[in-house]
Amino acid sequence: MSDLLRAPAELKYAEELDWLESVDEGPKPFNWRLSPKMIRLFVLGSERSDGLAREIPQKWFGERSIVERAIVTLASDRGLLLIGDPGTGKSWLAELLAAAISRNSTLVVQGTAGTTEDHIKYSWNVSMVIAKGQSRDSMIPSPIMTAMEGGVIGRFEELTRSTSDVQDALISILSEKYISVPELDEDGIVFAKPGFSVIATANSRDRGVNDLSSALKRRFNFVRIPVVTNKKSEAEIVRFRTEELLRRHQIELDVPPSLLDVLLQSFADLRAAAASAGSDDEKLESALSTAEQIGVLEDAILHGNFFGAQDLSARTLASSLVGSLARRDPEDLAIMNKYLHGVVEPRSKKDGGEWPEFLEGGRDAIAVLS
Repeated sequence: MSDLLRAPAELKYAEELDWLESVDEGPKPFNWRLSPKMIRLFVLGSERSDGLAREIPQKWFGERSIVERAIVTLASDRGLLLIGDPGTGKSWLAELLAAAISRNSTLVVQGTAGTTEDHIKYSWNVSMVIAKGQSRDSMIPSPIMTAMEGGVIGRFEELTRSTSDVQDALISILSEKYISVPELDEDGIVFAKPGFSVIATANSRDRGVNDLSSALKRRFNFVRIPVVTNKKSEAEIVRFRTEELLRRHQIELDVPPSLLDVLLQSFADLRAAAASAGSDDEKLESALSTAEQIGVLEDAILHGNFFGAQDLSARTLASSLVGSLARRDPEDLAIMNKYLHGVVEPRSKKDGGEWPEFLEGGRDAIAVLS
């Protein structure tokens, strides 16, 4: 896996999944590779009460009930729609579930304005059609069709980014569990095998882009992923993702707890300011998600490692914060400047610690961008 930029979950945790499968004695729906209890354990990590001979680390940080409802839905005839704000871990949870159930999380359709019906059904190899005509050999199945034929999990990212025509095509797949191929005289229908289901994701901020029809909504169970507001949980997520980055770049660095606290507090302050803002112009364009928080920390670590003293400083962290979040000029820069003068400056005088250097770094970054 060292030659892969980003290994899918089933490869990244292959040894762990093999071990869980070897000790799993629970009932498995359809042709699932793990039982529902083992899937939950794989996603949320093990506890002493589980009685396992080895520890299974937590990979997704959220409520147990969310994971349980997602697993139950996938064992039913309905699709699973994970919906929430950007950066809440919807795609990561979908990938982990598909990896644990099917050992294949790569059957993915990415929803965009350019996604067509062919992307979720099938297309044709033009050169083969010209040479031999239309047949199953010259047909190119979509990831969803491949999932149907294999009785495994297919994924659809950013469902509400797709047009209504594409969404309508998904209705028949979820309800009838087959795809008709009228171009073929024989084998003109592709049926789904037991175990097939679809995990879709949608950003709640995309509401109104391409709203789901009531017919499509009925084919899905909605599971809402809340924004992480607990500082302890958010710190665990940030540490987990940052450790992956450090391993990938072979960087030996311990993130100082004091700097992690500064980052968490900064995002908490900016979220509070956004919640009390009177208009969109008074809010940062950023969603201020946990994912963006991880991005700020990763940027600061890499900058410090490549161009600094191979450490993480409050100054570099502040520079990364401003550079990552100030996307509109002058609106976002004005908001960041107001935050530094109104919140960080008084705190640096009162609490000291990393805050004075953080303040200086933020001011310098704004001066460069202004």
